[in-house]
Amino acid sequence: MKHFHRTSLHPDAVLATADAFFPTIGMMPAGQTARSRTFKGSVGTPEVPSSLTISVKMEGGHYVFVEADTDQMGESRLDRNVKKFFVSLHTQVDAKHTFAPAY
Repeated sequence: MKHFHRTSLHPDAVLATADAFFPTIGMMPAGQTARSRTFKGSVGTPEVPSSLTISVKMEGGHYVFVEADTDQMGESRLDRNVKKFFVSLHTQVDAKHTFAPAY
């Protein structure tokens, strides 16, 4: 599944946040470039091998486009954690923002 987020954070800050966030949920670094990260691991039960690629690119103005691509179908636990990652990015920009899941 593909997920998108726009932020005013610097791309390096986005990738540093990804490097800190995803190992806490069981996804280990599997590759990196200057503007992307790849993680592999298992999230949730039953343990299903998963992969995730996070990429960032500058857009017009001061926005950074963040794309997360998982190999999961539907709304998996990994996909929900990607959304939590996006909330953590949003919280860095607006400290008053809180996570309020609707499910």
